[in-house]
Amino acid sequence: MVALVNRLLCPGVAVASLVLCVLVYGHAVSGYYLALCVLVFLLSSRLLVDVDVFTPSTVQVLANASRTVIVGWAGVVGIVLFLGYAAGMDDHFHDQVILSWITVTPLLILASVKIARVALLRVSSARTAGRAAVIVGANYLGRVFAAQIRENPHLGVHVTGFFDDRSPERIGVSNGLIGKLADVPGYVKAHGVHCVYISLPMTAQLRVLRLMQELCDTTASVYFIPDYFAFDLIQAGFDNLAGMPVVAIRETPLYGLNAVVKRAMDLTLSAAVVALTSPVMLAIAIAIKLDSTGPVLFRQRRYGMDGSELVVLKFRTMRVCEDGDRIVQARPDDPRVTPLGAFLRRNSLDELPQFFNVLRGNMSVVGPRPHAIAHNEQYRRLIPGYMLRHKVRPGITGWAQINGFRGETRTVEEMRERVELDLDYLNNWSPLLDLWIIIRTFLSGWRSGRAY
Repeated sequence: MVALVNRLLCPGVAVASLVLCVLVYGHAVSGYYLALCVLVFLLSSRLLVDVDVFTPSTVQVLANASRTVIVGWAGVVGIVLFLGYAAGMDDHFHDQVILSWITVTPLLILASVKIARVALLRVSSARTAGRAAVIVGANYLGRVFAAQIRENPHLGVHVTGFFDDRSPERIGVSNGLIGKLADVPGYVKAHGVHCVYISLPMTAQLRVLRLMQELCDTTASVYFIPDYFAFDLIQAGFDNLAGMPVVAIRETPLYGLNAVVKRAMDLTLSAAVVALTSPVMLAIAIAIKLDSTGPVLFRQRRYGMDGSELVVLKFRTMRVCEDGDRIVQARPDDPRVTPLGAFLRRNSLDELPQFFNVLRGNMSVVGPRPHAIAHNEQYRRLIPGYMLRHKVRPGITGWAQINGFRGETRTVEEMRERVELDLDYLNNWSPLLDLWIIIRTFLSGWRSGRAY
């Protein structure tokens, strides 16, 4: 029930708000409005997925929730308005209805989140005393799991303690250590324990099997906590393949509906940018031809999604067009950079043609920045996990860029930090995170002191 409420609350409120506005203004909820309800529900279920109903209310939590709702709702509204305009269906809706709906919905969502949070915490507090649990394995994984349960009272689970064959001094746990593994079945029977969580490593397979056989004489539910921390995780989770359960350790976040939403956002924003900046791009192209000899566009081979090769388009800012086995990054006062090129690079105007890459489908607006093939081949040998950043389409801007990693990479350590941010983006991707990165990029004006 908890997961279902968290998933459906925001989309449900967005649709209910639309229906309410239609009825208040005396119109019928039929035809195009029904189609809009379906579209809003699908978009809200993705763009408002990060709104957490269950975190206890504090000033910081409420501030974060407000920002999450406003940014996510702006994304929903932006896509809806663009699709309505592009499909020529905006005349089928009433301006007063749509304007009222856009204004009142985020307020209703925040109020609903507050009410749901209070109601669910009250229900879960009554359940907590009746669902006792123990954790087998007082290791790091077990302690993290126990802390997560304590921080989420809505789960209705109370951890009574740990079982571990090691001494308290060795594992660093004194309070909460109940006994050894051999004591688990007797304790579960005597105290009516509902849940047993096993956090032992894979090397303890024989002990786990023996323990599970002994627990067959109890009514406790038994769960195994896989040691995700042993791996470099990218979108870890469970799945089902041909009836067989599988555990994903490294996976792209962009599949199924996620991929559809991501692509819709890319098409919406890139089409709008190309339409609005076409006069600017034409002026830049003419200025480049007048400023120096050479082509208007700079083309360079780079790695795209799944390591496939793509040709990135940029306005030419140098007197050379390097695309070989050895590429020298731009440096301060680089003599290769033209006077016009220096201006374009400082203001990121040279990046505008990459929106055509986005429209073609080999780049995204947000994602890890693509590197020249020569640099890829260099760093993939020096930085473990470097190629994992290619599990999604490369982006014009990204998590690393808004956190200060843009322009020249002077050392391997700087590249390693940039890659860590790229992998952090993959592991935490959501449509809302993309929207936040886009907003941060536009607020900063795409200017950088390191873009030479």
